[in-house]
Amino acid sequence: QVQLVESGGGLVQAGGSLRLSCAASGRTFSSYAMGWFRQAPGKERIFVAQITWSIGSTYYADSVKGRFTISRDNVKNTVYLQMNSLKPEDTAVYYCAVRLRFSDEYGYWGQGTQVTVSS
Repeated sequence: QVQLVESGGGLVQAGGSLRLSCAASGRTFSSYAMGWFRQAPGKERIFVAQITWSIGSTYYADSVKGRFTISRDNVKNTVYLQMNSLKPEDTAVYYCAVRLRFSDEYGYWGQGTQVTVSS
């Protein structure tokens, strides 16, 4: 298994910044990539960003391009999501997830951390 421990999140004003962290442990050698998702109240969980462990290739949802940056520290087995120029529409519970090798979907999820952006 892969265990994910998320940290960060909180209340910020619009235009502010926040950095989320996700520490992975367990069978991380079998993971292909890690990603961030978010879910607002009453809405479906949607994709935010992904980064591969090997070369650090990144992929972002259009709604966060230019504002969010995903990165990883291979030594610490930790993935970060730097969020700048936050908007009220970014308010959601943010989840970290692991995409395993030979899989097209994410198989492990963290508990999530709340991000609230006020006007």
